[in-house]
Amino acid sequence: MVEQRSILDLPCEEPLLSASVAGTLRFWFGFTERVDRRRYFLHGVGLMVFKYAVDAGAIYLATGTFWTPLDYLVPVWSLRAQRLGTAHLWLQWALVFWALPFLWIGVSMTMRRAIDAGRTPWLCMLFFVPVVNYATMLLLSALPTAPRARSGISGPALDLRLTAALKSIAAGLAVAIPTVLISVLLVQRYTGSLFLGTPFSLGAITAYVYNRSGPRSLAQTLEIVLITLLLLGGGIILFALEGLICVAMAFPVAAVVAGLGAILGRVIARSSPDAEYEGGGVAMLVPLLGLLVPSGPVAPDRREVVTSVEIAAPPERVWPFVVAFAQLPDPDEWLFRTGVAYPRRAHIEGSGVGAVRYCEFSTGAFVEPITVWDAPHRLAFDVVSQPIPMQEWSPYRHVYAAHLDVGFRARAGEFRLVALPGGRTRLEGSTWYQLDLHPRMYWSLYADGVVHAIHRRVLRHVARLAEEAR
Repeated sequence: MVEQRSILDLPCEEPLLSASVAGTLRFWFGFTERVDRRRYFLHGVGLMVFKYAVDAGAIYLATGTFWTPLDYLVPVWSLRAQRLGTAHLWLQWALVFWALPFLWIGVSMTMRRAIDAGRTPWLCMLFFVPVVNYATMLLLSALPTAPRARSGISGPALDLRLTAALKSIAAGLAVAIPTVLISVLLVQRYTGSLFLGTPFSLGAITAYVYNRSGPRSLAQTLEIVLITLLLLGGGIILFALEGLICVAMAFPVAAVVAGLGAILGRVIARSSPDAEYEGGGVAMLVPLLGLLVPSGPVAPDRREVVTSVEIAAPPERVWPFVVAFAQLPDPDEWLFRTGVAYPRRAHIEGSGVGAVRYCEFSTGAFVEPITVWDAPHRLAFDVVSQPIPMQEWSPYRHVYAAHLDVGFRARAGEFRLVALPGGRTRLEGSTWYQLDLHPRMYWSLYADGVVHAIHRRVLRHVARLAEEAR
């Protein structure tokens, strides 16, 4: 007799599916499961194809541009940013955040695959080096499992916290200081390798050395990494490589990236305690290798910042104060008290197209030949010369930082006067600038804010002069 079973008697597949998904997530994001070459290759290719499909689809929907696989594999982010343009800045940020979990999966799986193949787990640091990362992934996809490959978390319990802390701080600084010196003084390039690769390597090496002599908690590890990062920032200020303000602006992103490196270094120390210190040389080379990777002949994107104000006066009365304006009072905004250059006055030599306007800032004068003279509606000009954008805070009288010359360049400006009902005027000010600091999306947040603050200072001053001239 055949037993009849209803659908209610059948085993539920949902728990099995949930368990499978949870297992896959643990395999991707964890640090304990062994990764053989077959799973490394299949998961790596599958995730890469999936990420490309989502990226390409989002870019096509937003811009109508088809993102080819070749475009996707190009390691120079500035090429992608230039293709997307500043009009789609939100999409650039979305793609960055979308890439973070894939970056973590790649680092985690690469570290475990290296251990499984009997190689140093520090090979995972090459995942951050453009072009080299693809070669590393292909190599690890071919190497067989080593006879005595280790996996799992282990480590001696010996507690020598003070000695370990001093050694780890010294090791972290030994990684970061040469990179900063070469980048700032020799190469004079402020690349993503400097701002991202250096703090990540610092965090990884510091955490690795600190946890190698005995297991430390994540909180203890992050504390030592943060101290090392603070010492690096203090050394940069002490040796007059940068000023306090620039170091402070870079610190938030550096702290986050160093923290991620610390998690990786701690796991490497606990999962592969017998690894030689020399393996960490890979981490030390990562930011230096990044400096050697060509950034491509890509000019920085032009960004436009627009600020406006309404004035209780007609355009005819506002126009003369746009062309030139008298001395501004000393600023009370905290931003300009930090050393950021601020406008003081403006005068012009000549009239009409070809005249030269001089906008004098606290650090010098912008030289602005007039390109459009449409009184009283529009005044446009190029910027052919500019002073340094800020005066660094430092214990020394003068600090030379290369980014003050090449990092921020104003290229053009424009005033637009729009007549409003009731004899009022909307005055709009635009500045087009180029930023050659990486990562550009991060530094553009500061740059946009500074330009807006400068605009507001000038526009409010022009509004006050025009309204008082009744």
